[in-house]
Amino acid sequence: MSEDIVNIIGNGQSAGYFRDDQKGIRLTCNLPPMAIDNVFATIMVDFKMMRAIQDGSVQVPGHWVLGNRPKIHMEQNSSFYLRHASQIRGFYLDVPPYARNATDFNCGHVATHYGVSRWKPKVCNMFGFNSIFDFDMTSSTDFYLESDRGQQNTNRLANNWRGIWPQLFREFPDTEFRLFHKHPNTKMECPQNVTIVTP
Repeated sequence: MSEDIVNIIGNGQSAGYFRDDQKGIRLTCNLPPMAIDNVFATIMVDFKMMRAIQDGSVQVPGHWVLGNRPKIHMEQNSSFYLRHASQIRGFYLDVPPYARNATDFNCGHVATHYGVSRWKPKVCNMFGFNSIFDFDMTSSTDFYLESDRGQQNTNRLANNWRGIWPQLFREFPDTEFRLFHKHPNTKMECPQNVTIVTP
């Protein structure tokens, strides 16, 4: 199965650059900051997201693709799995060698890797990936799940996450990655198949 365009909608403020008339497959990370129609799947990778869904404090509509830790959670909570089995399109457990572990391979990484691996698009549009450009780890997920946004943890996560992106982009040289943001200055060196779009 091949599509020319895959859209990844993350949780940072620049997710707002996504427009409803955007063509192509749509994948979201957790719950984006706005409603998006015709989503193929929501990607989730964290235990805390599964626990929040299980206790009823968060509801994630539509279909899901789940990472390693949600799979473990489902195996440990069979009734929870059965309750949501109809929403689960599958589990995506691939952690490439340039990511030290599943913790460093965050939801945005997994969504992007999954989308490009599955559809092999000519273009992968990426919205809401602010930490690539700024010292900004804020996420719409913070509105319903508590996260450590202290400076030390923010710096650690930003460095871990940023280091993965150039290698992920290089893994798929036939795809053009278009990163949408308010300015063009990334905090890392990007390979030639990355284009910065400043609407």
